[in-house]
Amino acid sequence: MVDDDAAFAAAATRVLRTAGLEVCPAPDYRLALAELESTRRIDLLVTDIVMPERVNGVALSRMARMRRPDLKVIYLTAYDIPGAEDEALGPILCKPVDDDRLVAEVRRALATA
Repeated sequence: MVDDDAAFAAAATRVLRTAGLEVCPAPDYRLALAELESTRRIDLLVTDIVMPERVNGVALSRMARMRRPDLKVIYLTAYDIPGAEDEALGPILCKPVDDDRLVAEVRRALATA
């Protein structure tokens, strides 16, 4: 779970953990990439698209796939981003996202892993 909005990330992490899913939160792309370079099993990247540094969620997902080609991706955004669907490697969920929808999308992505 990569999101620079600490409150949203904490809430989403809590929702996913309550649903029985293991979550590794990261506040920025650097920490996310460090986790992806570990030996830890990671099946899914859930990332905000718009982040304050030069690496957005779409760029992060491409870098992540270079490290783990089979990695599934779900994007989150609070903004209308023209053309995002063309660049995305997975579904885009609009924030605020309903808890049940977030869990369902994560489970759907993991089922195809």
